[in-house]
Formats: sequence, structure tokens, C-alpha cells
Amino acid sequence: MMVIEKGLQSRVSEHLAQTRVADSPYYQTNPSGRVPYLICEDGLGLEESLAICDYLDSLNGDPLLARPAPLQALTVARLDARAGSLLDGLAVWFRELVRPSDERSQTIILHEKARAQRLLDGWEADITHPWMTGALNHAQLRMLCALAFALKIRGFDWTPGRPELSRWFETMRQRPSFMATEPPSK
Repeated sequence: MMVIEKGLQSRVSEHLAQTRVADSPYYQTNPSGRVPYLICEDGLGLEESLAICDYLDSLNGDPLLARPAPLQALTVARLDARAGSLLDGLAVWFRELVRPSDERSQTIILHEKARAQRLLDGWEADITHPWMTGALNHAQLRMLCALAFALKIRGFDWTPGRPELSRWFETMRQRPSFMATEPPSK
């Protein structure tokens, strides 16, 4: 999304990273195997969405993403971390669901589903925070990705009983950068 938001399509190329496979060529590029991963123009690699977004935002002149004022920094960090927790837990849940059925852990699946429900319930109120409804920022990007990813989990519909969160998502998913990068439907 940041590549599109910043108009950097001609400067950034995307490559499919095959992870969780023994001897994947990707491990030569990024030994941790985590995605996303960006190789910067100076050849150094960046891992973690926040760092990658900051780097991309520094290119082409004026930064796009809103930055919190010092007195807001803790609140903003809390919102961004909660969006990250939701996304991380959903990823664990999804990975567990795509494993062979005899290797799945129902304990992990139930734990991550319950965590997602708790976090989503909290987000129903937090999504109206001025930081989440104002200028584009990291927390919004991370939350948008988390909600879209949640829709990819078969049998999980986070929208009932969460009208504010649903409205926010429907508005944010209209961004051209999201529409161009949204994963295919389940």
C-alpha cells in the first residue's frame, strides 16, 4: 500500500517469498524468513512493516504518514501495537488452519480466535479515536490489513455487532492502494 500511496511503483519491485519451506532461496536474502522484507537502495535490508513504511515514506520528498505530537506518542503507540497484536494473532490462527488437519492444534486455534474477538471488541470503541479517523498513519494501515486478513479466515466474520469498525473498514478499503493490493477472496 505504501508503494502505491507514495507513487514508488517504478522504484520498488515485488518478489514472492516462499517461507516455511526447507532451503527456500528466500533465506539467502532474509535469514529470518519473515515477510515483508525490503532491500533498500543502499543494499541494506529492512524487516517489519513499521520500519519499511518509514523508509518508503522518507523517499520522494514530503512524508505522507501523519506523525504524532510528543504528547500523543504513547496513545498512538498503544493503538499501533494493538493493531499489530490483532494482525499477529490472526496470522498464527491462519497458519494453524492451513496445516494438515492431523497437525493442527485446536488449543492454538481457540486461543487465537478468542484473542481476536477480545481485540476486535476493544477496537469497536477505539476505531473512532481521532488518530484512527485522521490523516493516514501506521496504525490505520496495520489495522486495515488486520481486518482484511481476518476476512480471509474461513468461517470467521468479525463484522456482526461491530458497526463502527465495519464502517471504518468499508471507508478505508476504498483507498486505491488497498484495492490494488487486497488479497484475493477466500
